[in-house]
Amino acid sequence: MLLDVLGAAQDLGRVQNLTSLLIRYGFGDLARRLGLGRALENAGRLLHWSEAEELARLEPPQRIRRLLEDMGPSFVKLGQILATRIDLLPKDYIDELAKLQDQAPPIAFDALKIQLEEDLGAPVEDLFAEFDPTPIGAASISQVHLARLKTGARVVLKIRRPGVKKVVDSDLRLLKRLAEIAESRIEELRRYRPVEIAAQFSRSMRRELDLAAECRSAERVAESFADDPDIIVPKVYWRWTSERLNVQQFIDGIPGRDLASVEACGLDRKLLARRGGAAVLKMVFEDGFFHADPHQGNVFFLPENRVAFIDFGMVGRLSEARRRELVDLLQGFVERNPDRVVDILMQWTKHDVLDEEALSIDVDALIDSVHSVPLKSVNLPQLINDLVDLLREHNLALPADLTLLTKAFVSLEGMGRQLDPDFDVMATAEPFLRNLVLARYSPKVLARRGRQGLGDMIEVMSGLPADLRKLVKQAQTSNLKLRLDVEKLDEVGDKIERGAARLALALVTAALILGSSIAMTASGGRLPVDVSYFAMFGFVFAVLGGVWVILSIWRGR
Repeated sequence: MLLDVLGAAQDLGRVQNLTSLLIRYGFGDLARRLGLGRALENAGRLLHWSEAEELARLEPPQRIRRLLEDMGPSFVKLGQILATRIDLLPKDYIDELAKLQDQAPPIAFDALKIQLEEDLGAPVEDLFAEFDPTPIGAASISQVHLARLKTGARVVLKIRRPGVKKVVDSDLRLLKRLAEIAESRIEELRRYRPVEIAAQFSRSMRRELDLAAECRSAERVAESFADDPDIIVPKVYWRWTSERLNVQQFIDGIPGRDLASVEACGLDRKLLARRGGAAVLKMVFEDGFFHADPHQGNVFFLPENRVAFIDFGMVGRLSEARRRELVDLLQGFVERNPDRVVDILMQWTKHDVLDEEALSIDVDALIDSVHSVPLKSVNLPQLINDLVDLLREHNLALPADLTLLTKAFVSLEGMGRQLDPDFDVMATAEPFLRNLVLARYSPKVLARRGRQGLGDMIEVMSGLPADLRKLVKQAQTSNLKLRLDVEKLDEVGDKIERGAARLALALVTAALILGSSIAMTASGGRLPVDVSYFAMFGFVFAVLGGVWVILSIWRGR
């Protein structure tokens, strides 16, 4: 049973609570298939909900969103991660999960003050000229307060909620184990790669728990735009920043969603869209480190048409090799080269069983939609959606870094179109892509690749004689071994071993029954008392062994 596998007493109450919510939203069968049968029975006896009729009318995407909201902060975050996996989930699920808001009731400042002053190293009154005890925002992990330093500078303090790390750690343990069980037991969930999603989510949550990590990301982006006065990133006050607290510059600007104020202040909406879009694309294609959620709530507009980005809790990373692959992919579409596109998709998905011919036919059909279209005229968001639909149809999934990239592009497209209905992501990206293509074939880059390739070849050649000598010696001494790993062979071996153990015990049980019966009936039962005792012990052990065999077979299905 799952509860035996979990083996952590501190998580049992949480298991019971989550199981109750699964029943409430009509996922009782899923709970049973995950091995939560006992918790399911216990929870079922305690449930008395008045809104059962209302929940029954909800569509499946709505039920899942409501379920995640009721499960608590960790699962709201999980839903937000799933909302980025457009390669795995249909659009109606993505749209519904995108509505998940990381909001939580604020906690009283008195409950935060002891931890805050411990992290600051001094009383609040000694460090700040003003401090507002009423938060301006409250989320599941932290809440934000405004303050003013003795120097007069206005700052925001993001304070981690006391005790939240313990709750998140418990949820992450449960999710990891549930994902492993779901992937091994439930065939229809396997294509969604629950173990991979749980690992991605765990990394994201642990980064978000470390409030200093957000500041390190902000400074990395700020350094990239140090020479660009039009892009603003809040200054970090490292003197007071730690794992449970970060202190950053307060951005006094117009929120990205307040377009009426943008108009009233006379800002140029088209210029703001171009600058914001160019900034995100520079992060993606030049820096390989980008704000993964540039929606209206994380963008502010300042006088002189400057753009400020805040909240770097969700960032993406793209290696140089991945950026080259993106350029190759786009070139494959523009130059009508389906083989190149298929090769890149297969590298990304790392799928073991794949109908490459069917994939190539579908890719060729997709390329027809952009064939002979100039790069700057390609509708990138639509191309991404079509490509993702194709991957989903072939049961393929994108790597995690590219799912964040698609989220960034979708957010960027939405923000740009709100400011300027004629905003074109691809036209803005075209100079960056062109520079990437040119940079790949610059003399400096070619020379560097040549040196690296030559160095690798020399290293391999220099080690070849020693490797050959070692191989020959092993062959001569009969120590040469060939190791062949067959997927899931260990699992099959374990099942055979368990079956053999049951069979052996069954044979021993049968022998005990026969031997004990012979001993009791020999010579008309006239045997010494001690021999009769041995016979009775044999019967007892035979009964116990038989019960064990039956239970073992039943539990193993």
